[in-house]
Amino acid sequence: MHMPLEDTLDLNLLTANQHQAEHNHQHFQGWDLLCLNLMSSPGAGKTALLERSLPALAADLRVAVLEGDMTTLLDAERLEAVSIPVVPITTGRSCHLDAAMVSGGLKLLEQRLDPSGLDLLLVENVGNLVCPAEFEVGEHHKVALLSVTEGDDKPLKYPLMFRQADVVLITKVDLLPHLPVDLAAIRRNILSINPNATVIEVSALTGEGIHSWHHWVQQALAARKQPVPALATA
Repeated sequence: MHMPLEDTLDLNLLTANQHQAEHNHQHFQGWDLLCLNLMSSPGAGKTALLERSLPALAADLRVAVLEGDMTTLLDAERLEAVSIPVVPITTGRSCHLDAAMVSGGLKLLEQRLDPSGLDLLLVENVGNLVCPAEFEVGEHHKVALLSVTEGDDKPLKYPLMFRQADVVLITKVDLLPHLPVDLAAIRRNILSINPNATVIEVSALTGEGIHSWHHWVQQALAARKQPVPALATA
């Protein structure tokens, strides 16, 4: 039985992307920097989170951002105002960043600075709850954002993104008093999909939970610095 042509093309595309993602990951390893891939639906607050986080993170770390957007530079311009190196990547019709796009962004970043001098690279993916989860970019960890305005059923309706995420940030919690939303149900549904996920409630407006998010980043950085135990010999 032959595989349909469409399925074959999809498989080849994902295989090629995975190969490039592994190549990107080797670069990150060689530069000794941590790469985080931030994913969410449009409007969940990725850029607002970075606007709030970057000044504090940059006080202790050397940070840069690859900023994905379909057609505009609006989000990149918002982050450039925070005085952090930002490389915009416009995807055209594509609803996600793939490994080749990130590779191109890395080449542009290298024209501006030496990546081996960085501690942290943040990739802000295109707003979409489906496609970004399908395409690895070489990151060490996936960070999923879910706004309380989206309701509590999104983890159940779009499980792949939340299943793959190492940390899920429940954003815009300052709006909870104005919404018929059950925060406990959101958390419960996330953990039903991914029991190992770290779930942090944050507000970019008030700063609630931002310290916990930064602590998670610091822990991820520290884990990368730990020496690998030597293999026991007979």
